[in-house]
Amino acid sequence: MSVAKLNSREVILFDLDGTLVDSASDLYRAMNLSLKELNLPLVTEQQVRVWVGKGTAIFCDSVLEHITGQVDATQHEQLLATFLKIYNAEPCVETLPFDGVVEFLDWASAQHKKLICVTNKPEQPARAIIKELALDHYFEDVIGGDRFAERKPHPKQLLHCVETYQVTKEQVLMIGDSSNDVEAARRAGVDCIVLSYGYNHGENILECQPQQVVDDLRELIA
Repeated sequence: MSVAKLNSREVILFDLDGTLVDSASDLYRAMNLSLKELNLPLVTEQQVRVWVGKGTAIFCDSVLEHITGQVDATQHEQLLATFLKIYNAEPCVETLPFDGVVEFLDWASAQHKKLICVTNKPEQPARAIIKELALDHYFEDVIGGDRFAERKPHPKQLLHCVETYQVTKEQVLMIGDSSNDVEAARRAGVDCIVLSYGYNHGENILECQPQQVVDDLRELIA
């Protein structure tokens, strides 16, 4: 039984990294350039794929924890500032949409659905990526992890969309790739579908008991 019920949805919320776009290689690139600048050991792309998704500050926590075995506040501040400077300057060198994403966005736009990107990534690079990949015309809004004090798994961003677009929770669908998305949707009281190809902090997505998992967004409109 599909959770999508797309005919009854007015608003579809999408996570960004690991859901709409594969951005890990650019995050990896910017992190290693930052570590190099600070004379710290480098990390691997595989490690980065496990660490992303909870916001930039936590990403820097994970990197320092791995490299030094602890998180020194001053070092964290330096790494975060350096990373944001480097990443924000070029967030979309190798980042691309996942297969099926553009077709699904085309379909949803043709059906006059309101589409909103809800990400823990800071808003500036999130908007830059969406614009660079020519996806910006699909979205009513891009809500970054720095717009509110809370970010996923807190339901604030999702509840903001329910209020702003004056819809019922039954008219909203969340599409993501991680336990953060599942938990935020659960706490907001909206249905959530997750993609099997995302990042999810190195954990099996099935462990957070999502309502439905798909391998490709086109499955929802087949």
